[in-house]
Amino acid sequence: MSKHDDEDALEAAQLGLVRWQQHCMKSGQKVLVIFEGRDAAGKDGTIKRVTEHMSVRNTRVVALPKPSDRDRSQWYFQRYVGHLPAGGETVIFNRSWYNRAGVERVMGFSTPEEQEHFLREVPNVEAMLVSSGLTLVKLWLDVSKAEQARRLAERRTDPLKVLKSSPLDAAAQERWDAYTEARDEMLRRTDTASAPWVCVRSDDKRAARLAVVRHLVHVLAPEDVAADVDRPDPKVLFPFDIGALADGRLER
Repeated sequence: MSKHDDEDALEAAQLGLVRWQQHCMKSGQKVLVIFEGRDAAGKDGTIKRVTEHMSVRNTRVVALPKPSDRDRSQWYFQRYVGHLPAGGETVIFNRSWYNRAGVERVMGFSTPEEQEHFLREVPNVEAMLVSSGLTLVKLWLDVSKAEQARRLAERRTDPLKVLKSSPLDAAAQERWDAYTEARDEMLRRTDTASAPWVCVRSDDKRAARLAVVRHLVHVLAPEDVAADVDRPDPKVLFPFDIGALADGRLER
C-alpha cells in the first residue's frame, strides 16, 4: 500500500472511530484500552492516531509516572482504579498494571512474590471489571530486536525525540531475553475469555497503526458502523494463542 493509500485507509478507519464514539457517548458505554509492549514498540504513535479525531472531553490517555512511596503502600491496583472510565468515556492506558509483569519483573522493582500474586489476581480483577459492564481491549505491540535498537538510537540523536528517552532504554536491549520470558509468561497467564490479548506486529509503524484503529472499530462499534471499515490485516494483528510463542508470529 502506498503512503497516500495508507493515509486514506487510516482516515476511513478513524472516521469509523468517530462514528463509534458518538454512539458510545449516547449509550454510556465504558471503554478501557490497554497498550502494552517493549520500549519503542510504537505505543505513543499508535495512541496518537487512535485519539487524533476523538472527543477530548470523553477520551483520556493515562500514562502514570513511577509510583511514590505512598503508591507502593497501597493495594497494587488502587492507583489505576481512579482512572477507569465512567459512562460514555474512553480511557487508554499507555502502559498499565502490567508493568508488574514486565519492567518491574525484569528490573527487580518488585519481588517475585508480588509478581506471582499479580499474575494470579489480574484475571480476576479484569473479569470483575468486564462483568460490571466495562469493555476491555488489551493490545500487545511486538517489535523486533533490530528495529527496537534502531528506534532507541534515533531517540538519542533526534532532538525532537529526546523526551522519549529513558534511563531504562539501555536495558531494553541488554535484557532482551529476560523481557521475552516475562512477555511470554504474562500473555500465557493473563489471556482469558473475558479479557483476551491481541498482538500487533509493529516493525511497520503505519501498518500497525492502521490495524489497531481498524480493530478498535470492529470490537467496539455497532455493526452498521464497523461494516464500513475493512478488517485489520491478520498478518499484522491477531488474537494471542499459545502457538504464537513458538511459530514466529511473536519476536524472540
